[in-house]
Amino acid sequence: MKQLLLTLIVITIISSCFVLVKCKYMIYDTAPRIEPDKINVHLVPHSHDDVGWLKTVDQYYAGANNSIRGACVQNVLDSVISALIDDKNRKFIYVEIAFFERWWNQQSEVLKEKVKELVNTGQLEFINGGMCMHDEATPHYIDLIDQTTLGHMFILREFGQKPRVGWQIDPFGHSAVQAYLLGAEVGFDSLYFARMDYQDREKRKNEKTLEFIWEGSKSLGSSSQIFTGIFPRHYDPPDGFTFEINDVSDPIQDDELLFDYNVQERVNDFVEAAMAQVNVTRTNHIMWAMGTDFRYQYAVSWFRQMDKFIHYVNLDGRVNALYSTPSIYTDAKNAANETWPLKTDDFFPYADKANTYWTGYFTSRPTFKGYVRSMSSYYLAARQLEFYIGRNGSGPNTDALANALAIAQHHDAVSGTQRQHVAADYALRISKGYAEAEKIVASSLAFLTTSGSSDNYEKTAGMLQQCPLLNISYCPPSEAVLAEGKSLVVVVYNSLGWKRDEVVRIPVSTNELIVLDSGGKEIKSQLLPIFNASLNTRNYHVKAYLGKSPSSTPQYWLGFTVSVPPLGFSTYIISKAKHTDRCSTMSTVWTSDSTGDETVVVGGGNLKLHYATDEGKLTRYINNRNLVEESMEHSYSYYSGHNNTNQASGAYIFRPSGTFPIKSEGQKAFTIIRGPLMDEVHQPVNSWINQVTRVYKDKEHAEVEFTVGPIPVDDGIGKEITTQITTGFKTNKTFYTDSNGRDFIKRVLDYRTDWDLKVNEPVAGNYYPINLGAYVEDGSKELSVLVDRAVGGSSLVDGQIELMLHRRLLFDDGKGVGEVLNETICVVDDCMGLVVRMLSLYKMSINGL
Repeated sequence: MKQLLLTLIVITIISSCFVLVKCKYMIYDTAPRIEPDKINVHLVPHSHDDVGWLKTVDQYYAGANNSIRGACVQNVLDSVISALIDDKNRKFIYVEIAFFERWWNQQSEVLKEKVKELVNTGQLEFINGGMCMHDEATPHYIDLIDQTTLGHMFILREFGQKPRVGWQIDPFGHSAVQAYLLGAEVGFDSLYFARMDYQDREKRKNEKTLEFIWEGSKSLGSSSQIFTGIFPRHYDPPDGFTFEINDVSDPIQDDELLFDYNVQERVNDFVEAAMAQVNVTRTNHIMWAMGTDFRYQYAVSWFRQMDKFIHYVNLDGRVNALYSTPSIYTDAKNAANETWPLKTDDFFPYADKANTYWTGYFTSRPTFKGYVRSMSSYYLAARQLEFYIGRNGSGPNTDALANALAIAQHHDAVSGTQRQHVAADYALRISKGYAEAEKIVASSLAFLTTSGSSDNYEKTAGMLQQCPLLNISYCPPSEAVLAEGKSLVVVVYNSLGWKRDEVVRIPVSTNELIVLDSGGKEIKSQLLPIFNASLNTRNYHVKAYLGKSPSSTPQYWLGFTVSVPPLGFSTYIISKAKHTDRCSTMSTVWTSDSTGDETVVVGGGNLKLHYATDEGKLTRYINNRNLVEESMEHSYSYYSGHNNTNQASGAYIFRPSGTFPIKSEGQKAFTIIRGPLMDEVHQPVNSWINQVTRVYKDKEHAEVEFTVGPIPVDDGIGKEITTQITTGFKTNKTFYTDSNGRDFIKRVLDYRTDWDLKVNEPVAGNYYPINLGAYVEDGSKELSVLVDRAVGGSSLVDGQIELMLHRRLLFDDGKGVGEVLNETICVVDDCMGLVVRMLSLYKMSINGL
């Protein structure tokens, strides 16, 4: 009986409490107000939604493949919009327009009107406003502009607004171009980010300089300045204030009839965290980023707690809390009339702790980086040609390629730090966009080159073929043997704003050819043999990409000079030569036997390169026009990737455990091909590195084609492959690298402008992103190196420029991707390490010339 009685009593009490709770309705005062005499804590609700990383962009949006990560952006937006509608005082910022546009297109007109009202009243604010939160190390500035423009156009079209604030909270280092070109010149009045070097952060916290004026361009001066803020920790709230449904932070329990009532305890926690942040910043305004990756999938769990904190903290009175946005926060900072310190240059390289430099991703996935860069150039041309003939609303257009390239600028896309299946998804999207843009290019060029009826134009468009695999010597239309009386017409388009005189090369299958311009004038041309190493690479990769072997085998490269007007095209006709004395010049081929100690000179114009036959090495660079003469050497080495479990080299991190020169295997023989347009030096460095150096007769730079891979790892050691161009320059530890292809920034070995650097990684800590090029100078002469895609590089030795070409590693670096950077390519079940082919140019000149 006693046990039964106790049970009845408990049930009665629970029932009574239930009735009391149900009847009680609490109204929280969350009206936004700024208190001039108190610390104001600006709570900024946000969700950082990666446009691809561990899952593809579609999987993240729809919530698929949740065995990898339970993330559904569609749920985030559904949930947030509902919560904002419920309470006019709540606010939320959103960044990734690639996701928001998808969501927007699925909504009813009734809901769209409600969302527009949220935007108009400032409850929902678009921050940054690009299609993605782009990387800042590896994209070209034109790609940054394009992806930002797409997002801003959507916001302006649908909401009539322009974003005010930059929000680059997750990229792994920050560029000067971001500050001025994608910041001040876009019209932003502030920029916020989270990641910065751990040594720099500690100094700034101690000196209260986490907020400052960033002047990203010396040439633009004060007009390039932007107010910039760095979070004192990451882009999440202080510990104890995350409220996703499965987070462990204690909620405010404010019903005195329930257990664990803790209002004062949690208010004290809030005030303590606020005062800690006040001690590392200036003015009485601080910002809390209330969110992190893929949060607010159940938004009420966040907003319920923030409602309570704002209400009870403000009743407490020690500090003032409010729903806010970065725009409101920036206005408050500006109103404080504080004098802010000035920052110049950039925030590279980034290390989050000792031995952990995020400089490996400057090179990670080099073939994807090259694909993005080449397709970006193609998109520029396709967009121009689309404009020439007018946009067809129902036919093919460049939108798919534009959107694919836009999300490829994401800080876990072109950076090379995504999982393999996500990298494949990005590439597939670009490929599909290219396939559609290819039709635009063919149609436009046919329209521009064809006279007569529309039937002739459509017929020509169907005949124009393009060669996206030309980098592996594969171009079926040029390889076909020309029938009697037939010709191959080559149309060359120039998307740049100045005339270009270049040498074009295409693979062909016969040697009796002649090249004429559109006026029938013979054009100087040259045939160069295609060697077996190139054919083997071609055959394997064609089968890997297309699923079938090539139907023909080209014998030669046909090179010929072209002259193309700005934003225009030129046409060339290739035909069978009727007379052997009027056909393309066959190159001469000379192969060293490495037994002599002679010097052989390469180059038919002003530029001469000297090679030592016994060593098979470049020894001297001479330019007869500007009278530059300097010793020069080209070499290779690799860094063994650190496999320490505390910090390994991986997709993000570059942490070498040693450096080893790569020497020629066996004989040091090399082959020289000479002709009227160019000379080539073919050097097989070893079984997995080949180098071709080209010297054009009418150019004053050398072009180097690297073919690297598959990198051997059967010894259990991951490798990071580098090349060095070494001169005798005395450069005083100083070199220059570009910022997103737009400006050059001075670098000094083992030095930072903003703090006294403690050197713990002498190699990785001196690596910088190179998008366009790098140079060194010694007061009178300058050596410049240009690249065709983003790579990492440095000048670790006076007079030397080092580039990292390729990486293949066997350990994950523990920075979140959870996958080893070990790319392969497969034909059916036959897989091998990835092979990368890239171009670099180098030139030596007198300073100022």
